[in-house]
Amino acid sequence: MPELPDISAYLSALEPRIVGQPLEQVRIASAFLLRTAQPPISSAEGRVVHELRRLGKRIAIGVDGDLWLVLHLMIAGRLHWRARGAKLAGRQNLAAFDFPNGSLVLTEAGSKRRASLHVVGSTEALQALDPGGIDVLSSDLDSFRAALSTENHTLKRALTDPRLLSGIGNAYSDEILHAAKLSPIAFTHKLKPEEWEGLFAATRQTLRLWIERLRSEAQTAFPEKVTAFRKDMAVHGRFGEPCPRCGQPIQRIRYADNETNYCAQCQTAGKVLADRSLSRLLGADWPRTLDALEALKRK
Repeated sequence: MPELPDISAYLSALEPRIVGQPLEQVRIASAFLLRTAQPPISSAEGRVVHELRRLGKRIAIGVDGDLWLVLHLMIAGRLHWRARGAKLAGRQNLAAFDFPNGSLVLTEAGSKRRASLHVVGSTEALQALDPGGIDVLSSDLDSFRAALSTENHTLKRALTDPRLLSGIGNAYSDEILHAAKLSPIAFTHKLKPEEWEGLFAATRQTLRLWIERLRSEAQTAFPEKVTAFRKDMAVHGRFGEPCPRCGQPIQRIRYADNETNYCAQCQTAGKVLADRSLSRLLGADWPRTLDALEALKRK
């Protein structure tokens, strides 16, 4: 799922292309995409784009008359800049937003249709779509700690809760926790003051690093290949590869469609966290340490 750095890159690429341009036509190829009936999508046509905003992991396109088109890409939705009037051929092409200088095309890989488009007729209605998480880049340590301490959750869950923090998901939460040297299953109510300071600093530094990197790339070309798995990431998507800090193999916890990646040496004092599926299978034989895990692999 595109997260804060990815959405920032999209906005940087879209601003010089569509702000100040009239939205000539909106073509919807998937009936599941549009989630609102009023105002009608046709009411946005012919209006000039005056502003772009980020609402958590959503992209809001504001046109004249305080009308907003809000895109949520979910897991597999992606944006592409195509020639004006680009055809919507194939199941992956969901919609096109036509401008005089090109077409913004929304695609979604896979068979599930989760991406969404909302059309709202006021700034107040737009704010109602905001999950409410704070922007950590404009907040202070006290606000950050207060938000994540609302309930006693694991750090992984707290960082990715859109009601608490804005724009952080599975990928960058892994990177943040590795940078902070904290376990993904540590509980917020048990963190020490120095751990809160380290987590706050790591969150801001990690997000700023990737925002600057992806925005820089977006200045030369539209970000066509947004992915949660980037070669320069420290742990996310790097199961079994060496940790860039200590060299030990990256571990993972798998659940549903997601997985958490972490370094046992750097983040959990050498303890291998139980993987839901494998730990149930192995039971008491589940390896508790890196040494035990390596010994199991050699059998």
